[in-house]
Amino acid sequence: MKFINDVIECFANPKYLSAMLEGLKLTFIISLGAAIVGLLLGTLVALVKISKSTSPWMIFPRTICNVYITVIRGTPMALQLFIMAFVIFAIRGFPQEITAIIAFGINSGAYVAESIRAGILSVDVGQTEAGRALGLSNSVTMMKIVIPQAIKNVIPTIGNELIALIKETSIVSMIGMYDLTAAAKNVGAGHNLASYIAPMTVAALFYLAIVYALTFAVKKLERRLRSGDKR
Repeated sequence: MKFINDVIECFANPKYLSAMLEGLKLTFIISLGAAIVGLLLGTLVALVKISKSTSPWMIFPRTICNVYITVIRGTPMALQLFIMAFVIFAIRGFPQEITAIIAFGINSGAYVAESIRAGILSVDVGQTEAGRALGLSNSVTMMKIVIPQAIKNVIPTIGNELIALIKETSIVSMIGMYDLTAAAKNVGAGHNLASYIAPMTVAALFYLAIVYALTFAVKKLERRLRSGDKR
Protein backbone atom coordinates (compact mmCIF):
# COMPACT_ATOMS: atom_id res chain seq x y z
CA MET A 1 0.00 0.00 0.00
CA LYS A 2 2.82 2.39 0.84
CA PHE A 3 4.39 1.70 -2.55
CA ILE A 4 1.16 2.69 -4.32
CA ASN A 5 0.96 5.84 -2.22
CA ASP A 6 4.55 6.72 -3.18
CA VAL A 7 3.74 6.25 -6.87
CA ILE A 8 0.68 8.47 -6.53
CA GLU A 9 2.77 11.08 -4.73
CA CYS A 10 5.19 11.23 -7.66
CA PHE A 11 2.28 12.30 -9.86
CA ALA A 12 0.53 14.45 -7.25
CA ASN A 13 3.55 16.29 -5.83
CA PRO A 14 4.25 19.29 -8.15
CA LYS A 15 7.96 19.24 -7.29
CA TYR A 16 8.38 15.55 -8.14
CA LEU A 17 6.19 15.71 -11.24
CA SER A 18 8.02 18.80 -12.51
CA ALA A 19 11.36 17.01 -12.14
CA MET A 20 10.07 13.96 -14.01
CA LEU A 21 8.59 16.05 -16.81
CA GLU A 22 11.84 17.99 -17.16
CA GLY A 23 13.70 14.72 -17.60
CA LEU A 24 11.05 13.48 -20.02
CA LYS A 25 11.52 16.62 -22.11
CA LEU A 26 15.23 15.89 -22.55
CA THR A 27 14.45 12.26 -23.41
CA PHE A 28 12.08 13.47 -26.14
CA ILE A 29 14.62 15.95 -27.53
CA ILE A 30 17.41 13.39 -27.73
CA SER A 31 15.15 10.67 -29.14
CA LEU A 32 13.61 12.88 -31.82
CA GLY A 33 16.93 14.40 -32.87
CA ALA A 34 18.69 11.03 -32.96
CA ALA A 35 15.81 9.47 -34.90
CA ILE A 36 16.07 12.15 -37.62
CA VAL A 37 19.86 11.78 -37.83
CA GLY A 38 19.58 8.00 -37.87
CA LEU A 39 16.96 7.90 -40.62
CA LEU A 40 18.83 10.34 -42.86
CA LEU A 41 22.22 8.72 -42.28
CA GLY A 42 20.82 5.19 -42.55
CA THR A 43 19.07 5.94 -45.84
CA LEU A 44 22.22 7.45 -47.33
CA VAL A 45 24.39 4.53 -46.21
CA ALA A 46 21.86 2.01 -47.53
CA LEU A 47 21.77 3.66 -50.96
CA VAL A 48 25.57 3.69 -51.11
CA LYS A 49 25.78 0.02 -50.13
CA ILE A 50 23.29 -1.20 -52.74
CA SER A 51 24.97 0.76 -55.52
CA LYS A 52 26.44 -1.55 -58.14
CA SER A 53 28.78 1.06 -59.56
CA THR A 54 32.40 -0.06 -59.92
CA SER A 55 33.67 3.50 -60.06
CA PRO A 56 36.46 4.31 -57.57
CA TRP A 57 34.28 7.21 -56.46
CA MET A 58 31.74 4.66 -55.21
CA ILE A 59 34.05 1.87 -54.04
CA PHE A 60 35.69 4.05 -51.39
CA PRO A 61 32.39 5.35 -49.87
CA ARG A 62 31.02 1.80 -49.93
CA THR A 63 34.05 0.59 -48.00
CA ILE A 64 33.64 3.40 -45.46
CA CYS A 65 29.97 2.47 -45.04
CA ASN A 66 30.82 -1.20 -44.48
CA VAL A 67 33.41 -0.28 -41.84
CA TYR A 68 30.99 2.14 -40.21
CA ILE A 69 28.25 -0.48 -39.89
CA THR A 70 30.66 -3.14 -38.62
CA VAL A 71 32.19 -0.90 -35.96
CA ILE A 72 28.95 0.68 -34.74
CA ARG A 73 27.00 -2.58 -34.59
CA GLY A 74 29.93 -4.38 -32.98
CA THR A 75 30.55 -2.01 -30.06
CA PRO A 76 28.35 -1.07 -27.05
CA MET A 77 26.23 2.07 -27.22
CA ALA A 78 27.51 3.15 -23.81
CA LEU A 79 31.10 3.04 -25.07
CA GLN A 80 30.19 5.07 -28.16
CA LEU A 81 28.48 7.66 -25.98
CA PHE A 82 31.52 7.93 -23.69
CA ILE A 83 33.87 8.39 -26.67
CA MET A 84 31.62 11.10 -28.12
CA ALA A 85 31.23 12.92 -24.80
CA PHE A 86 34.76 12.65 -23.39
CA VAL A 87 36.96 12.37 -26.48
CA ILE A 88 35.48 13.67 -29.73
CA PHE A 89 33.27 16.43 -28.28
CA ALA A 90 35.24 17.07 -25.11
CA ILE A 91 35.01 20.80 -25.77
CA ARG A 92 34.21 23.25 -22.99
CA GLY A 93 30.71 24.60 -23.45
CA PHE A 94 29.72 22.17 -26.21
CA PRO A 95 26.03 21.23 -25.65
CA GLN A 96 25.65 17.76 -24.20
CA GLU A 97 22.29 17.44 -25.95
CA ILE A 98 23.97 17.75 -29.35
CA THR A 99 26.62 15.22 -28.32
CA ALA A 100 23.94 12.74 -27.30
CA ILE A 101 21.89 13.30 -30.46
CA ILE A 102 24.93 12.72 -32.66
CA ALA A 103 26.02 9.64 -30.72
CA PHE A 104 22.61 7.99 -30.75
CA GLY A 105 21.93 9.11 -34.31
CA ILE A 106 25.12 7.52 -35.60
CA ASN A 107 24.36 4.33 -33.70
CA SER A 108 20.78 4.19 -34.96
CA GLY A 109 21.89 4.95 -38.52
CA ALA A 110 23.88 1.72 -38.71
CA TYR A 111 20.82 -0.38 -37.88
CA VAL A 112 18.48 1.68 -40.04
CA ALA A 113 20.87 1.31 -42.99
CA GLU A 114 20.76 -2.48 -42.82
CA SER A 115 16.98 -2.45 -42.46
CA ILE A 116 16.51 -0.19 -45.48
CA ARG A 117 19.06 -2.16 -47.52
CA ALA A 118 17.23 -5.40 -46.72
CA GLY A 119 13.90 -3.77 -47.57
CA ILE A 120 15.13 -2.57 -50.96
CA LEU A 121 16.64 -5.95 -51.79
CA SER A 122 13.39 -7.67 -50.81
CA VAL A 123 11.59 -5.96 -53.72
CA ASP A 124 11.38 -8.36 -56.64
CA VAL A 125 14.04 -7.67 -59.25
CA GLY A 126 11.31 -7.84 -61.88
CA GLN A 127 10.06 -4.47 -60.64
CA THR A 128 13.38 -2.87 -61.53
CA GLU A 129 13.47 -4.64 -64.88
CA ALA A 130 9.94 -3.43 -65.64
CA GLY A 131 10.94 0.14 -64.87
CA ARG A 132 13.98 -0.08 -67.10
CA ALA A 133 11.86 -1.63 -69.87
CA LEU A 134 9.60 1.42 -69.71
CA GLY A 135 12.62 3.63 -70.37
CA LEU A 136 13.08 4.90 -66.83
CA SER A 137 16.57 5.61 -65.56
CA ASN A 138 18.03 3.66 -62.63
CA SER A 139 17.50 6.57 -60.25
CA VAL A 140 13.90 7.17 -61.34
CA THR A 141 13.13 3.45 -61.15
CA MET A 142 14.56 3.37 -57.64
CA MET A 143 12.66 6.44 -56.43
CA LYS A 144 9.32 5.79 -58.17
CA ILE A 145 9.04 2.00 -58.08
CA VAL A 146 11.45 0.26 -55.73
CA ILE A 147 11.65 2.57 -52.69
CA PRO A 148 7.84 3.01 -52.27
CA GLN A 149 7.51 -0.77 -52.10
CA ALA A 150 10.55 -1.12 -49.84
CA ILE A 151 9.12 1.41 -47.36
CA LYS A 152 6.18 -0.88 -46.65
CA ASN A 153 8.59 -3.72 -45.93
CA VAL A 154 10.82 -1.78 -43.53
CA ILE A 155 8.20 0.14 -41.52
CA PRO A 156 7.95 -2.53 -38.76
CA THR A 157 11.73 -2.83 -38.46
CA ILE A 158 12.25 0.92 -38.41
CA GLY A 159 9.53 1.18 -35.77
CA ASN A 160 11.33 -1.37 -33.61
CA GLU A 161 14.58 0.57 -33.99
CA LEU A 162 12.89 3.81 -32.91
CA ILE A 163 11.48 2.05 -29.86
CA ALA A 164 14.90 0.67 -28.98
CA LEU A 165 16.40 4.13 -29.49
CA ILE A 166 14.00 5.74 -27.01
CA LYS A 167 14.84 3.16 -24.36
CA GLU A 168 18.58 3.38 -25.01
CA THR A 169 18.59 7.11 -24.28
CA SER A 170 18.23 6.20 -20.59
CA ILE A 171 22.02 5.79 -20.41
CA VAL A 172 22.69 9.51 -20.97
CA SER A 173 22.60 9.91 -17.19
CA MET A 174 25.99 8.15 -17.26
CA ILE A 175 27.53 11.32 -18.69
CA GLY A 176 25.69 13.61 -16.29
CA MET A 177 22.60 14.47 -18.33
CA TYR A 178 19.23 14.94 -16.64
CA ASP A 179 16.90 12.69 -18.62
CA LEU A 180 13.83 10.79 -17.39
CA THR A 181 15.88 8.05 -15.72
CA ALA A 182 18.16 10.57 -14.01
CA ALA A 183 15.08 12.48 -12.81
CA ALA A 184 13.69 9.31 -11.26
CA LYS A 185 16.99 8.67 -9.51
CA ASN A 186 17.03 12.24 -8.21
CA VAL A 187 13.47 12.05 -6.89
CA GLY A 188 14.22 8.81 -5.07
CA ALA A 189 17.60 9.89 -3.69
CA GLY A 190 17.87 9.99 0.08
CA HIS A 191 14.72 7.94 0.65
CA ASN A 192 14.26 4.34 1.68
CA LEU A 193 14.23 1.53 -0.88
CA ALA A 194 10.45 1.54 -1.37
CA SER A 195 10.39 5.29 -1.98
CA TYR A 196 13.30 4.94 -4.42
CA ILE A 197 11.54 2.25 -6.43
CA ALA A 198 8.37 4.33 -6.76
CA PRO A 199 9.84 7.09 -9.01
CA MET A 200 11.56 4.40 -11.06
CA THR A 201 8.16 2.78 -11.56
CA VAL A 202 6.73 6.12 -12.63
CA ALA A 203 9.60 6.54 -15.13
CA ALA A 204 8.88 3.04 -16.43
CA LEU A 205 5.22 4.00 -16.91
CA PHE A 206 6.28 7.05 -18.93
CA TYR A 207 8.54 4.89 -21.14
CA LEU A 208 5.76 2.32 -21.52
CA ALA A 209 3.28 4.98 -22.59
CA ILE A 210 5.70 6.38 -25.17
CA VAL A 211 6.50 2.95 -26.58
CA TYR A 212 2.81 1.99 -26.70
CA ALA A 213 1.92 5.20 -28.55
CA LEU A 214 4.76 4.70 -31.04
CA THR A 215 3.81 1.05 -31.58
CA PHE A 216 0.20 2.07 -32.23
CA ALA A 217 1.30 4.75 -34.71
CA VAL A 218 3.62 2.36 -36.57
CA LYS A 219 0.92 -0.32 -36.86
CA LYS A 220 -1.61 2.23 -38.10
CA LEU A 221 0.86 3.56 -40.68
CA GLU A 222 1.67 0.03 -41.79
CA ARG A 223 -2.01 -0.81 -42.26
CA ARG A 224 -2.58 2.36 -44.25
CA LEU A 225 0.37 1.70 -46.55
CA ARG A 226 -0.77 -1.87 -47.15
CA SER A 227 -4.46 -1.04 -47.52
CA GLY A 228 -4.16 -0.97 -51.31
CA ASP A 229 -2.38 -4.33 -51.56
CA LYS A 230 -4.30 -7.15 -53.14
CA ARG A 231 -4.32 -10.48 -51.30
